[in-house]
Amino acid sequence: MSNISEYKHFFPIDSIKKVCTIFEEQLRSEKEPDLALFSIIVGAVENNLTNVKNSDKDVNLATNKFVKMKFPSIEWEEVKSLYDRFVSLMRAGVDAKLLNGEYATRDLVKRVADVVWNSLTRSYYKDRAHLQSVYSFLTGNKLDCFGVAFAVTAGCQVLSKMDVHLALSEDHAWVVFGKDGTDTAEVTWHGKGNEDKRGRSVGDGVSARSWLYVAGKPVVCTRMMELAALVSSINPTLTPTIDVHEVAQMQHRLLWLLYDSGHLDAYPMALGNLGDLDEYMRISNCSESTEDTLILEENGSRPLRPDSATLYIQAIRSARTYYDDRHVYPYTFQGGYYHRHKMYKEAFNAWACAGDVIRHYNYSRDDEEIYKEFAEIANELIPQLMKAESSGHSARSILKDPECFSSLLRFYDGICKWEEGSQTPILHIGWAKPLVSTISKFDAEVRAQVQIICSPDSEEPETPEARKNNDTEDTHVQKNNDQWNNNSDNIEMSVREQLTAAVNSRPRVTLYSHKMAALKPLLLAERLNTHALQLQLTAQSQLQRPPAPTKRRDDDDHTPAPTARAKRARRER
Repeated sequence: MSNISEYKHFFPIDSIKKVCTIFEEQLRSEKEPDLALFSIIVGAVENNLTNVKNSDKDVNLATNKFVKMKFPSIEWEEVKSLYDRFVSLMRAGVDAKLLNGEYATRDLVKRVADVVWNSLTRSYYKDRAHLQSVYSFLTGNKLDCFGVAFAVTAGCQVLSKMDVHLALSEDHAWVVFGKDGTDTAEVTWHGKGNEDKRGRSVGDGVSARSWLYVAGKPVVCTRMMELAALVSSINPTLTPTIDVHEVAQMQHRLLWLLYDSGHLDAYPMALGNLGDLDEYMRISNCSESTEDTLILEENGSRPLRPDSATLYIQAIRSARTYYDDRHVYPYTFQGGYYHRHKMYKEAFNAWACAGDVIRHYNYSRDDEEIYKEFAEIANELIPQLMKAESSGHSARSILKDPECFSSLLRFYDGICKWEEGSQTPILHIGWAKPLVSTISKFDAEVRAQVQIICSPDSEEPETPEARKNNDTEDTHVQKNNDQWNNNSDNIEMSVREQLTAAVNSRPRVTLYSHKMAALKPLLLAERLNTHALQLQLTAQSQLQRPPAPTKRRDDDDHTPAPTARAKRARRER
């Protein structure tokens, strides 16, 4: 642990530049970052800038979507006092006997979690913003799910247990510890009041094939990645529809600093957040030139940085490289980007890839957040764009592209496979009607061009390696398709060879769910029987696997969040 007094000369912190300077100093240092200190600093800035009571006197909130606020002055005495309180709380709350040994034990981790938990107010703050920092913990006794896990990790660091690290799925957090970092422990809650899990291994969640535990492939953080998690969890929202310019700009700059140092390479969620934030800042005209000026002053030259589209690709590559392609959000990040830019064919493919991932899991009520994501895509975004496309007469319309139809089948098949083996059905009539309406907009000759292969009894869906092979195959198919469309190249081909080339150029999709496989005859029929499609889609799933453990859930609200910014912040918890 470093002596925090060495940071005193950075205070008062009264600008984004000073916050970045502290991070840059840490990035150059060989010492571990002090998680509690950095969380207090970042939390103080975020909470002061997003306090509506402090802002409503100076800003007309009714007429703005992105407001500028006066940057607060964070004094050393305040930060030092809060830090000392956190250290005292940890040391006073943990029996010295639990600190014996070089590595943390399960009893110690649970005790630190209990110290944090018992200091909180008796309410759960799942969807409240700005409750993820140690600053919020010390000043208001409130933390969200991610905040509790982060505070426990910081508490173990204060107690000199350096083997305890944060583990992050796409909607949950726990810790790993021990000599090899292979022991796991629940330290926070998810949903409403699962405090009885604290101290337990996460093995039950993994074996239940729950998306919440990403098949045992979480982002296991280093200390610098924990710092990146802190930055990625920053929430610039002032109200549900208004963001604070300075908070967004600070998060933007800090994420780029961490990106430039390589600390986001194995963190798909942070890469996706940076992609969303970078695009959002540019659309909002948030003074990119100001940031570039600050960077130029520091480094003398502008760093070469990728655009949002490239960041989404890097997030997907990270998920495939480090996490066996078990993370869904990298694909929904990319699909959302393509949708916003009206690149609908590319969006369909990204959403289909998200479906490929989700079919590895069994749906449960703990999957509320990803349910909302898929519900928005399937029941709002796709029907809206299909309605818009069906009203046009363009020869390049997605409605005339069999590859788009193939991608939609993959997407829906993933959701149906997710439903199989689950205690709770997904495809009620609210899902089935938009699905059938979407499929019905493709003409019979377009649907007939898709080669459908049914494999509902396959225990293991398509692996990343198989997908990679399919990607290669798709490239060859495209080349064959180009050759087939080039009459000059086909002069020497026999009729048999031309027919073979035409068949090979057809898009191919493998259906793994029983529901979608059973629909094959209906999908390829010249005239769609929409009533039969709806009946089969809403039928109870065949339970192919043992049911997952029952989760406590009182909240059954599946209403999508109102803004993309809110969803991005939501994913960090």
